[in-house]
Amino acid sequence: MAKMRVDNPEIHYKGNVFSRLFAYVKPHRGKLVLCMFLVLVLTALNLYQPLLIGHAIDDCIEGYYYPYVYDNAGDISFGGDTLRKLDDAKNLEGESFAVILNYNDAYYFFENLDKGSASELLKLRDVPESMTADGDTLSVSGKYSGTLLTEDELSVLRKTDREGLIRTAVIYSIVLLVVAICSILNRFTLESMGQSIIYTIRNELFSHIHSLPLRYFDTNPVGRIVTRVTNDVESLNNMYTQVIVRLFENSVLIIGYAVVMISIDLKLALISFAFLPVVFVITMWLRTASRKIYRVVRTKISALNTFLSENLSGMKIIQVFNREKEKGQEFEGRTTDLYKTQMKELMIVWIFRPIIFLIANVALAVIIYNAGGNVLAGTLTLGTMYVFINYIRSFFEPIQELADQFATLQNALASAEKIFTVLDEENPIKESETPVSLDKVRGKIEFRHVWFAYENEDYVLRDVSFIINPGERVAFVGATGAGKSSILNLIGRYYEIQRGQILIDDVDIRALSTAEIRRAIGQVQQDVFIFTGDIKSNIRLLDDEISDAEIESSSVAVNADRFINQLPKRYDEPVTERGATLSAGQRQLLSFARTLAYDPSILVMDEATANIDTETEELIQDALKTLMEGRTTIMVAHRLSTIQHADCIHVMHKGKIRESGTHQELLEKNGIYKKLYEIQKQ
Repeated sequence: MAKMRVDNPEIHYKGNVFSRLFAYVKPHRGKLVLCMFLVLVLTALNLYQPLLIGHAIDDCIEGYYYPYVYDNAGDISFGGDTLRKLDDAKNLEGESFAVILNYNDAYYFFENLDKGSASELLKLRDVPESMTADGDTLSVSGKYSGTLLTEDELSVLRKTDREGLIRTAVIYSIVLLVVAICSILNRFTLESMGQSIIYTIRNELFSHIHSLPLRYFDTNPVGRIVTRVTNDVESLNNMYTQVIVRLFENSVLIIGYAVVMISIDLKLALISFAFLPVVFVITMWLRTASRKIYRVVRTKISALNTFLSENLSGMKIIQVFNREKEKGQEFEGRTTDLYKTQMKELMIVWIFRPIIFLIANVALAVIIYNAGGNVLAGTLTLGTMYVFINYIRSFFEPIQELADQFATLQNALASAEKIFTVLDEENPIKESETPVSLDKVRGKIEFRHVWFAYENEDYVLRDVSFIINPGERVAFVGATGAGKSSILNLIGRYYEIQRGQILIDDVDIRALSTAEIRRAIGQVQQDVFIFTGDIKSNIRLLDDEISDAEIESSSVAVNADRFINQLPKRYDEPVTERGATLSAGQRQLLSFARTLAYDPSILVMDEATANIDTETEELIQDALKTLMEGRTTIMVAHRLSTIQHADCIHVMHKGKIRESGTHQELLEKNGIYKKLYEIQKQ
């Protein structure tokens, strides 16, 4: 067949990748909404955890700062009195109060204070120069006197603080448990959604590739196509299971942290936000740079897979001509090129994360300096400072994660562009919207002034016309490139003609469905492809309507049973890819059994006996006499001895039919056929 592979350069996708990717999420809207809800819950809990710890620091650990009120309904019994601890040091409610002050790591108790005295003492607690200790007594400003508390007495007074710590620890544990449950549920939901989407995309892509004409596979290497279905599809998985929800989660976290920080201390929050413009500029640079580099990486991975596919398939030729070293050097060059490109890709991420980490720590240092000063000045509590610092560190964490997420996202977008380019590949062979259905294909084939070219106007067939009646055996012969095999491909409508008309049973094949056409044609080619599996599956080809009995009868008809019955497991005997464990003759016999099992009305043989030894050819020729009875048979052969029995032989030369007739008639014409015959006799 006069055609050659043209390795097309890959074209970048021009459509809206995001909208198309999200279209696959629509059937899983419920799962996505659940994930978003869980993210909101997790965000709220993450914001709540530092507040709990801050509360424990201020209200429990540093809780001795809060005053006590004498109250008969209180829950603390001390010195014959009943006390109740207040939770606000500024708004004192009651008539008589007590206060604990810390001086030189010792605690002193001031009792029976009025509201004014209690308020003044609370203000003086941060003024150590106003305090003087004398034995078990602490004097404050010479006006107030407190007694030293023993450990037991302090324990009694701080009963509510211990209870508060226990309560906070229990609540914190519950929060952690809820976080764990929500995280597990969120991860499971995301993974199941992602796998379902990837399953859909992979099947859609594989199905679409099957629908494409042979022209697509002539111009696109196998390695590139395999990369689309495997590597590129898998790279989308991380986007659906991580990036989508994580971007939403990080956005909510950043907003949540910002709101809480502003509510705690506007000045400190504004200092923190001053670093965001720098982060934004760096992030935008990363987005632009990584998108470009990922496109290059995906293209070079495709090229490497193509190289591997071709060289593994042609390993025998490489070894026969002793080119292992040269091929190894070529592979090393390609992998080195890919390595350098991927290092550029990693460099972007390596630069981004440390820069963001540095900015985050500079911001943290500035906040610690300012917040520490406020604590020393008494305008900010230690617990509040802890909460704010925790939020600052957490505030920059989701920003740091953008490096990984942008890398994953850009990788997925680059892969999506490649995938959608394949999915948008249009099949030039258009199916009729209202195809004609033939009740029974009789096998009449007619070519009317057919012109055909694989590329542009480089015509392989030029104004070819002929008629094959039902049941006739017709052969096409001629030199390589004359157009013989092209005729066979056009009958099955694997390519579209440029001019003319092809009819089956007087119906234009463009009015028939390609499925019906190909169902009626059984084709045996020179290069037999055997799939990994067993003998039986290679004959049936996943068609469950073909019974085991039909498989065996087809094998008997073509004499394939002779070698099959000698195999250890007969029809269940495993075979490897391309049938490496079978001889060329056995593979050809297997392909005959496969074709006949489908009981076609039209039998097409493209150099079907070219690679068969003499003994096997005799077996096939013997079977063909019976098998071709009642079927339209079209043969292409270089060995004229195999087609002498044909009802008509068409001699092809430079895309045209130059001679037609039986074997004897063509010899009598003393033309091209006779010259070919005499050459082969020598």
